[in-house]
Amino acid sequence: MARSIRLFLIRHGETVDNIAQVYAGSRDSALTNHGYQQAIRLGLYLQSSGLTFTHLFSSHLQRAVKTAGKIREAQLAPVGDNGTVRAAPKVVQLPVLAEKDFGSMEGKKSNSRPFETSASGKDHRRQENTPTAGFADAESKESMARRADAFIEEYLLPLFDDSSSNFTPVIAIVSHGIFLSTLWKRILLRIPRRKVCLSHSIEGTVRQSLERLGGWSNTGYLELYFTRTEAEYHKSIMEATTMPITTSPELITGTSTAPQNLRNGHIPKSRAEGAVQLVIGAPQTSRPRGLQGWSTFILRVNSKDHLQGLKRTRGGVGSLRYDASQRCIDTFFKRRKVE
Repeated sequence: MARSIRLFLIRHGETVDNIAQVYAGSRDSALTNHGYQQAIRLGLYLQSSGLTFTHLFSSHLQRAVKTAGKIREAQLAPVGDNGTVRAAPKVVQLPVLAEKDFGSMEGKKSNSRPFETSASGKDHRRQENTPTAGFADAESKESMARRADAFIEEYLLPLFDDSSSNFTPVIAIVSHGIFLSTLWKRILLRIPRRKVCLSHSIEGTVRQSLERLGGWSNTGYLELYFTRTEAEYHKSIMEATTMPITTSPELITGTSTAPQNLRNGHIPKSRAEGAVQLVIGAPQTSRPRGLQGWSTFILRVNSKDHLQGLKRTRGGVGSLRYDASQRCIDTFFKRRKVE
């Protein structure tokens, strides 16, 4: 019996700090009007694709929460002629999914320096390496990796370990550009290298290693499909002691043994499941536990099909902070009474 899991790593919609080009990691930056429309488009697109999410996770920062909320809202839209409403899980907000903290650089222009100085040469380098009073360092790569590992261990691995053959988890993780790159790399450390394939639709767009698939645009997403048969699982148990975990995986295209429908980007629909239970994250060990026996198919990288045709509202309105109390212009016009 085969098991499968679908996973979407999604970046939040555009924010006012994205427009202002300032560092905004731990800052709770708000969506712009355009970013809100991006989130709506994303939710409707995923729903119209036949997706029924079983788990929705997001960073606790509002830009991610609101983007995830629009995905969930679209899931709740009535379907069919009888207007049946599908079940949708609640959004689980987790601080471990937050963006990199830029320390004292939070809120500053992205092209600014931590401090200005007229010194040069050795004096300048000495000043750069000397702690400045009141200056807080940005979060380290190691810290972000620990957060990513904690999330994987506490929330993702239990879904891979679930032996229910009649349940296909469909998971959305709404987070931030830099952290999503870290999360993907930490997931990749656990995947058997020879079992990773690219779909034909993206083979020509990925030219570096699997660790560097590319960045995330606002509401862009990475779509992954995992599958495992019982035979593969039992075989992997026997091979586990001889399968090293490397840090620089090679790029493997979808011309291997991937099923034809997966290599073309088509996968079967799944069934719904209830809300996710909250669990406190656990610390991660130095050597991550691998997903032995699983084959991984990378179906889409930074997918933005849902944004086709979406244009920013002119006059600077699209770049303004989204305000839920604002009324759309069509609400100011009364509908004509039909006789």
